[in-house]
Amino acid sequence: MSFELIKKVNDAQKKQQVVDARSGDTVRVYQKIREGNKERIQMFEGVVIRTDNKSSQTSRITVRKVTSGVGVEKSFLLHSPLVERVEIVRRAKVRRNYLSFLRNRSGKSARLTSVNFDRAAVNDIHDAKAEAEAERLKEEAAAAAAEKQAEADKAQAELEAKQKAVEEAHKENA
Repeated sequence: MSFELIKKVNDAQKKQQVVDARSGDTVRVYQKIREGNKERIQMFEGVVIRTDNKSSQTSRITVRKVTSGVGVEKSFLLHSPLVERVEIVRRAKVRRNYLSFLRNRSGKSARLTSVNFDRAAVNDIHDAKAEAEAERLKEEAAAAAAEKQAEADKAQAELEAKQKAVEEAHKENA
């Protein structure tokens, strides 16, 4: 019973869809950074050297980049609310999940063979649930607006009828 409850809570916190990042992909990860009471979005671009628990709530990618000759690695939880979005820039041909050998390489030997892919299709994420909710809200707003318009038209017709009655009463008295 408690397992079902935990699964329900995890599924509620889970993002509906995330980009299918694989080992060897060059990605841009946009992450929210909070400094004091200010919040900004910072981009981290590098090669995915590891993917963990792809179908789980704890789905994680490890991204590596070399900056000024120093290798920097960061792990990102894909379903974290701090990860704004992940964008795949390049795909590479690799035959393993964990590319730890890249840590020992530099220069040309650290390059991976690029593969052609449809960048727009890979990075295009549709959250069907959110889109359906937005469509439903739009339809409700349109129905409410139509109802208000009908009420306004009815009130306008009643007002015109009263004005006619007042004018007729004035004509009879005159």
